[in-house]
Amino acid sequence: MKERIYVCHTYYHVYVTFLKELNLPKEKQGQATLVLSKMSTDFERLRERVEKTGVFEQVVEYDEKHPDFFPELKEYKVDKGNIVLNMISRIKYTKELAKLSAPYVPVDFKEYKDIYVYCDSDPVGHYLNASKIPYHAVEDGLNTLVYCDSARWDNRSCFGIKVFMSRKCNLIFIENGYGKYCIDMEVNDIAAIKEPCPQYVELNRQTLVDSLTEEDKTVIIQAFVRDYDALQKQVAECEGKKDKVLILTEPLCDLETRERIFRDIINMYQDDYQVFIKPHPRDDLDYRKLFREYPQFDGTIPMELLNFFPKLHFGKVVGVWTEMKALNFADEVVRLGAEFMDKYEDPAVHEAVK
Repeated sequence: MKERIYVCHTYYHVYVTFLKELNLPKEKQGQATLVLSKMSTDFERLRERVEKTGVFEQVVEYDEKHPDFFPELKEYKVDKGNIVLNMISRIKYTKELAKLSAPYVPVDFKEYKDIYVYCDSDPVGHYLNASKIPYHAVEDGLNTLVYCDSARWDNRSCFGIKVFMSRKCNLIFIENGYGKYCIDMEVNDIAAIKEPCPQYVELNRQTLVDSLTEEDKTVIIQAFVRDYDALQKQVAECEGKKDKVLILTEPLCDLETRERIFRDIINMYQDDYQVFIKPHPRDDLDYRKLFREYPQFDGTIPMELLNFFPKLHFGKVVGVWTEMKALNFADEVVRLGAEFMDKYEDPAVHEAVK
């Protein structure tokens, strides 16, 4: 039987997976399979770079399909105006999504002792539960559940009943530790979560980072950095300049509104700081064209990697929803949050994170 397999949906997931693997004893490293789901992220040539590090035994690309890909699921998403009829539709939806997703699964999960899934809310979670395959869920981002517990929010009506139907009966599926075949869910900080799930287990990500050797950090850089010389040049551009602000973009709203948001953020700081931009890996707004006057870091690099460059420093780092407590290259971090976003979207959209 094979040892471990990780299903990742973002660059950040791959970064955390590297942290987990490099914290294992040397004799246990190099035995895991890394799966890159292409459903929401273009991983470009990451597979090739990861394979060269030798940290994983195998790297597999997964053509996971978004539920919207299957037109036959639409009828189950229509509000029937009745909680009983809606629940029947959800039961059918859960079963059908797992069935439709099965042909796209690129590995036999039953061959692995331990399965780790980031974003088990995606079709792979439905597939594993329908197939009765036990797995470990992993928190999507740093302290994601602190700001938005999607399982509770999306199932806030009759939550207890829905948990029973998911956790005990496996008739529907609820992510983040509430699925019948979810063994547990790794989170960064249980104490910070308002209503923790009994299945949560804590694995502090900063502790994993602190345990890395310089050799380990070099390996991670080799995996993620497409052009090391260009990155070094960007880092050098930042040196010796005290008043610098790094703007972290995010895939917010529609593209037109998104451009307006980040122009407004830049306008908030450009009089007092030299502005640098770090696009989000899944942000498809063309910042190099629209904001060409500002220096920019490669969007595919997880922002946490910038911690590995000791000479890199900013007076301030600014984001909208991004959790920035793990960044040690700034004097101050600013998370603008719901109050800021209320100016651009219906405030009701942000109720889950207030």
